[in-house]
Amino acid sequence: MSPGDDTPVKPSRKPSASRRDRVGRLSGPSAATVRATAAFRTALRRFERSSEQIARQHGLTPQRYLLLLLIKGAPDGGERSTIGELSERLQLAQHTVSELVARTERAGLIRRERSSDDRRVHHLRLTAEGERRLAAAFTDHGAERQALLAELGDAPAALKARRSR
Repeated sequence: MSPGDDTPVKPSRKPSASRRDRVGRLSGPSAATVRATAAFRTALRRFERSSEQIARQHGLTPQRYLLLLLIKGAPDGGERSTIGELSERLQLAQHTVSELVARTERAGLIRRERSSDDRRVHHLRLTAEGERRLAAAFTDHGAERQALLAELGDAPAALKARRSR
């Protein structure tokens, strides 16, 4: 409704994303695409589960293992990250990442360094203990990484082909 007007505005109708086939069933992605997606998600979950178990064997929570991994594996190769960068990469709210960082810092696995360019910014780096635990867990996880790549096979290609249509 516009101000001073009591006439309701009729919502515009968007075309349906679904189509009906000849017998009236809703059509969607092909069976091959659904199978590829299911295989992809299963392989990812299996990999994630093994990551969680290996992290715990090295005295890390799965969240701390991922945090250490993302700091060490920063996209720019600097082996450091800010809370904002980690928030984006983890797809979590900054306050959630801040809490995880504070707990990981108290555990002695990371340290903060003030940026020389901007005194308001702190970079996070792994401590020697953080490096040691990440390296041990990462090494133990090598076989699972290889298994994930082998298991994925053509799934990513099938998923990309569907996405480009």
